[in-house]
Amino acid sequence: MSRIVFFLVPGVHLLDLAGPAQVFSTAAGFGHPCTLEYVAEQPVVGTAQGLPVVAGTEWPELGPADLVVVPGWRSPAAAQGARGPVGPAIGPAVLRALRDHHARGGTVAGVCAGAEALGRAGLLDGRRCTTHHDVQDELARRHPAAVVVRDVLYVADDRVVTSAGIASGIDLALHLVATWHGPAAAARVARDMVVHTRRNGHEPQASAMFRHRSHPDDTVHRAQDLLDARFAEPLPLPVLAAAAGVSERTLTRLFTRATGGLTPLRYQQALRLERAEHLISHGATADAAARAVGFEDPRMLRRLRSRTAAGA
Repeated sequence: MSRIVFFLVPGVHLLDLAGPAQVFSTAAGFGHPCTLEYVAEQPVVGTAQGLPVVAGTEWPELGPADLVVVPGWRSPAAAQGARGPVGPAIGPAVLRALRDHHARGGTVAGVCAGAEALGRAGLLDGRRCTTHHDVQDELARRHPAAVVVRDVLYVADDRVVTSAGIASGIDLALHLVATWHGPAAAARVARDMVVHTRRNGHEPQASAMFRHRSHPDDTVHRAQDLLDARFAEPLPLPVLAAAAGVSERTLTRLFTRATGGLTPLRYQQALRLERAEHLISHGATADAAARAVGFEDPRMLRRLRSRTAAGA
């Protein structure tokens, strides 16, 4: 069971907090258990919407499988273009806790202005990140070593994940669920929450499932459900066609049309490649990652990675 800790600052936006918390708690209800905890520097935290929330003041022990999330806060000065502190003060003990957790292999995330806290902790230096469009210029000014990607929903770079404002925290959380438990789990959570599972602002930051499931074709969705859940297994076209309830020829035609040119095989390869990249970023060798995602020959993974790097 993983632990997900939300660090709350005065003026925190409720949806920045509640959106990701709902995603993770819904995933827990579907068999992916986690413990949600809330930490602050004071026991009662006022929110931007006027509702106070209660939090603990002691940090739990965290391991590499755990996540720390810093939801965003209201920052009217930055929104009006004024220079100066963005948001409330955050004590050195908290910034150290963020740095130490990442150094031990853990993941940290900032929603909206929460990216500023990661910047103060030094976790954005040399990494790609994003934030709400109202404060992205200020983030870039205050943290010149960060690579601020503008006007996207979320960015993940070396276990540092940041998102744009408010509702995009849900997209960030769904991305993490898909990374940890597979895209089918994320799709199930999104359906239960009645949110759009396929939002993306910048394609390299969105999973293949998010990019290629914005179509209305239920037949193709049935095939994709099977591929999402079992992408590491051999899934020949006859099996997919039977699951979708159509002929092989019909499935290929519908699938290619719905996904903008992908065949079922290419879609499966995209899912495998993304999972392999995640494993490699967490220390796996390319050969081990290739085997883990179902490639019998590691050379196939190397070819796909080279093709992607070349922009093909």
